[in-house]
Amino acid sequence: MEKIKILWVDDEINLLKPHIIFLEQKGYLVTTSNSGDEALDLIKDNYYDIIFLDENMPGLSGLETLSVLKVKRPNMPVVMITKSEEESLMEDAIGSNIVDYLIKPVNPNQILMSLKKNVENKRIHTEKTTQAYQADFRNISMTLSDNLTYEEWTEVYKKIIFWELELGKSENEGMEEIIMQQKQEANNLFCRFYERNYEQWLNGKLRERPVLSHLIFKEKVFPILEVNNNSLFFILIDNLRYDQWKVLQPLLGRYFRTMQDEICYSILPSTTQFARNAIFSGMLPAEIEKKYPQYWNNEGDEGTKNQYESQLLDEQLKRFGKKISYSYNKILNLNAGKKFLDNISNLHNNELNVLVYNFIDMLSHARTDMEVIRELAEDESAYRSLTVSWFEHSPLFEILKHIASRKMNVIITTDHGSVRVTNPSRLLGDKDISTNLRYKQGKALQYEKKDVFEIKDPAKIFLPRPNVSTSYVFAKEAKYFVYPNNYNYYVNFYKNTFQHGGLSMEEIMVPFLYLKAK
Repeated sequence: MEKIKILWVDDEINLLKPHIIFLEQKGYLVTTSNSGDEALDLIKDNYYDIIFLDENMPGLSGLETLSVLKVKRPNMPVVMITKSEEESLMEDAIGSNIVDYLIKPVNPNQILMSLKKNVENKRIHTEKTTQAYQADFRNISMTLSDNLTYEEWTEVYKKIIFWELELGKSENEGMEEIIMQQKQEANNLFCRFYERNYEQWLNGKLRERPVLSHLIFKEKVFPILEVNNNSLFFILIDNLRYDQWKVLQPLLGRYFRTMQDEICYSILPSTTQFARNAIFSGMLPAEIEKKYPQYWNNEGDEGTKNQYESQLLDEQLKRFGKKISYSYNKILNLNAGKKFLDNISNLHNNELNVLVYNFIDMLSHARTDMEVIRELAEDESAYRSLTVSWFEHSPLFEILKHIASRKMNVIITTDHGSVRVTNPSRLLGDKDISTNLRYKQGKALQYEKKDVFEIKDPAKIFLPRPNVSTSYVFAKEAKYFVYPNNYNYYVNFYKNTFQHGGLSMEEIMVPFLYLKAK
């Protein structure tokens, strides 16, 4: 590995010879200078990983040198060293974008610590993270070999996401590949677990079960509502994955304390039409179709499939005897978000305010359709980064900051996640087959059985049956359905896009978060 290069600028540099020998013995390359002018000449033709700069020098002072240096080499990290503990001097130095501030006399270990913190932190983080994951890799692998409960699956998924994010910060691409392979293995086993238990969960045959979409209000929201003393905001961010939440969490940490950071399970299909309608109705799709046929549209029906969420929520509140003041709001674009923010003060007196925010779902669709978005979010890490960038500049962030400023609390959740699809799976069906890439409903479906979770009798999992011979298949793991016609074109067009509707940890395990204003 190339040695780290240091430039140390001090008018009494000869007195620092012991420090310089110490650093050279540690493997650093140290160049010295006894004036600001000389230092500025040196940086014209040389690059240094870090500069130690004395503040109190004759001629060009440390701060004067710093101001010129930051123009010529804005990204070169500078540590200011001074005899003075004067607060204004510290503020001037910090305001000039230094990375550290040391008070003389400095000892060699202080210098070493500053180097590790400001230059070697990436390498140290990579090494320590790699070592820690290698140890936990074995623990996760052993856990996956057990017959896990849904709670244990939740913990496995959280742990995998934790390591995926940590290793993403490191420079060890090999370890990133290993965590992705372990995630694939976990996804394969999770799909089997879900297939074995899903029907029994829905039919009440298992006492231990996750909180599924249709139970979110009954088991999670209503208990919070009962003890909440102020207006409670329920914000559903469409298509929000748990890993996306974890990269947004630090931004919200300045305004909220996270009281609950939990995982609920989406029903199948893991799409807006099915999962979100289930959330707001408190019922499964076939139950909605039977009890409220006016509020349910099947695949071939005209109209959008989620236009009655407000009515379904109203019916659920009545069914559970919740006589509360509430609002329902849906934001589909930037202007609607700004308008909501302008009028948010009108909602302060409601006991419950429901907000559906539809951005991340649009982002995933845009990534499929727009080449520029594909390039910006070419993999999982970039997709998370794009989500953070959007959120930081979105009306939603401003809405949440407003909620916090009024000491109101918030629930954030979603209807389903999405998975990056990589493996095509051939499928045939009639002309009325559904269009989603991750699930299909229709008659006379032909498919690769190993790639799908198949449901021959939709009534068993409370799905509508538009036709007596309708069946459903859900793509597992990272598969996506492609018709044999024009096969290669669609394989290439949809590969590595983010899709939902099927069965994977990323689509099914959705975040449920309860945040209290600080």
